[in-house]
Amino acid sequence: MASSTSSTPSVLLNTGAQMPLLGLGTYRLTGAEDVCCAVDAALAAGYRAFDTAAVYRNEADLGQALKKLLPKYRLSREDVFITSKLGPKDQGVRATEGALHSLSQLDLGYIDLYLIHWPGTQGLAVTDKHNPVNRAQSWTALEELHAQGKLKAIGVSNYTPAHMRELIQSCKVRPAVLQSEFHPRLCQAELRNVCKEHGVCFQAYSSLGKGILLTDPVVMREANYCGRTPAQVLLRWAVQQGVPVLPKSSQPDRVEENGRLFDFRLSDSVMDTLSALDCRQHYCWDPSEVA
Repeated sequence: MASSTSSTPSVLLNTGAQMPLLGLGTYRLTGAEDVCCAVDAALAAGYRAFDTAAVYRNEADLGQALKKLLPKYRLSREDVFITSKLGPKDQGVRATEGALHSLSQLDLGYIDLYLIHWPGTQGLAVTDKHNPVNRAQSWTALEELHAQGKLKAIGVSNYTPAHMRELIQSCKVRPAVLQSEFHPRLCQAELRNVCKEHGVCFQAYSSLGKGILLTDPVVMREANYCGRTPAQVLLRWAVQQGVPVLPKSSQPDRVEENGRLFDFRLSDSVMDTLSALDCRQHYCWDPSEVA
């Protein structure tokens, strides 16, 4: 359930930590100037979570932007929640090295949440039997870094229900978060049920369906009815279900606009109408064939 004990609505992770319901996604956000501009706008708009990944190649820029900007907003490192992810090239024997490289690039002392980005391994076929071996090895490495306090919470991204069950059966530390594509055309009912059953927070990415859903006639109609933007309606649809979101934009006004999610509610009928769009449509990667 969402919490409003701080100024930023959040969810309680199974680690005991609070993770903000709203974070800034940084996929395809590159260059120190653009990253700094987006982070500045996000902090000003009340964002307190930032999501990056090794494959985004902007961890260092994000770390530097936060070091520069946190004092401007009278914030400390502890006031923000930073997520990064292990690149598929580092899956398996190189997982410790990969995670420590992310830690070094960010240079913020620790990472609040570190995820295995993908259930497969770069360079291996999706059906290769080494994929489950490698991701199990990666998880063990993350568990060790978690025990050392370098990764405050650990989790996964793009795992299917089968991948999740496999992990939960073998892990010593339960994943705190599963990050997955989630929007009205991909409601992920089974995956969310697995997460709920095992106390794992389900977090959304690509809430706008790579922008395609912004022009969906049903979404546009409901946005017009609510007096909100299509993006706000799509993001609110998720957070109203207790699902954290990570909208990305390099435009300060859009960052601010996307952050205005907590001063309105969607009616039950609007929620149901949007959920009825579910057709299991992936706009990003579909991990279902990864062994």
